[in-house]
Amino acid sequence: MEKVIVLRIGEIFLKGKNKSYFDNMLINNLRKSLTGLDYKFRKSQNRYYLEEFKEEDLDTIVDRVTKVFGLHSLSIATKVQTSEEEIAKYILDYAPNPGQSFRITCTRADKTFPYKSFEFAAKMGGVILSNVKNVTVDLHEPQKVISIDIREQGYTYIFADKIMCAQGMPVGTSGKGMLLLSGGFDSPVAGWRMARRGMKISAIHFHSYPHTSLQAKEKVIDLAKVMTEYCGEIELFIVPFTKIQEEIHKKCKEDFMITIMRRIMIMIAERIAKNNGCGALITGESLAQVASQTVESITSTNQAVELMPVFRPLIGMDKMEIIETAEHIGTAKLSELPYPDCCTVFLPDFPVIKPKLQVAIDEQSKIVNLEELIQDAIDNTEEMKLKPNYVEE
Repeated sequence: MEKVIVLRIGEIFLKGKNKSYFDNMLINNLRKSLTGLDYKFRKSQNRYYLEEFKEEDLDTIVDRVTKVFGLHSLSIATKVQTSEEEIAKYILDYAPNPGQSFRITCTRADKTFPYKSFEFAAKMGGVILSNVKNVTVDLHEPQKVISIDIREQGYTYIFADKIMCAQGMPVGTSGKGMLLLSGGFDSPVAGWRMARRGMKISAIHFHSYPHTSLQAKEKVIDLAKVMTEYCGEIELFIVPFTKIQEEIHKKCKEDFMITIMRRIMIMIAERIAKNNGCGALITGESLAQVASQTVESITSTNQAVELMPVFRPLIGMDKMEIIETAEHIGTAKLSELPYPDCCTVFLPDFPVIKPKLQVAIDEQSKIVNLEELIQDAIDNTEEMKLKPNYVEE
């Protein structure tokens, strides 16, 4: 008898002839998540098994594995030799408490086992009823479900609980995207959602020191570090944006400052994305949340992009949904820190809500040295590679 972790895959089960590509990427990501831990990995059909790990590492393993995109769920199971006597012995470890109802489910991949699944489930239910007082069988709405999985290799797995994993698709199977990462709630969640669809994430942050503090920059670095626990290594590009913002403030109409700023940001993001193998941009925009997130404002921003698609995974989410996700993935407390980013610099009292595209283009054209400023910002961009804390530098 030993404790093992049973891992179940998610959507890649449906991938048909291409499944091996997704499967191999998921296994690679899983191994990376377990860096520094001792364990044995085994694969059997559509399940993975983690065995021979140290008992004191169990909580750490579960915490890391549940953040690996592509896995559906896991169970901590008891692995025993397949025999009626062994299974009957250890199933009592999973017996319900007095007063609870229960159901036993049985799957039988090993067709040489002498009982059919439903027969053996009933037999093991009898074992529990004979040994535990004041428990009842409920096949429809039990308080506890005990599972018996009889496999071909001569082993059976007994478990009672399923712990949900991050689901989605393995990171790296859907290309690479550049996330415009601010210090707020929205953009980290947007990056997380695209990583959940298999996209490898790089990130770009626009920093306006001394108008914004160095703490604002560190806050974004810390946010990206949290994201690495789900997304793996993240390349972070920190763009000096002070000169450009000062020019916008000097040359452009006050109510169009945010519009022009967003246009120039996405122009720079696209160029850096192209130079670093990204095929898409990702933003944390949510329709109608702020003035720069109206249909007209989004249209103005899109027009500044040459060709690259812009993904907005939060577009239909409300703020509370976004905050709840931020709390779930561990970025909320950092986003709450009072270190404003460059979007708050020279903020107009009444930003235009429905900017006309031609007016935005005309206002932008007032910055006659814009191309020079953009190139200077790109040339002075700081680049860093961030990894989860458990990966040695």
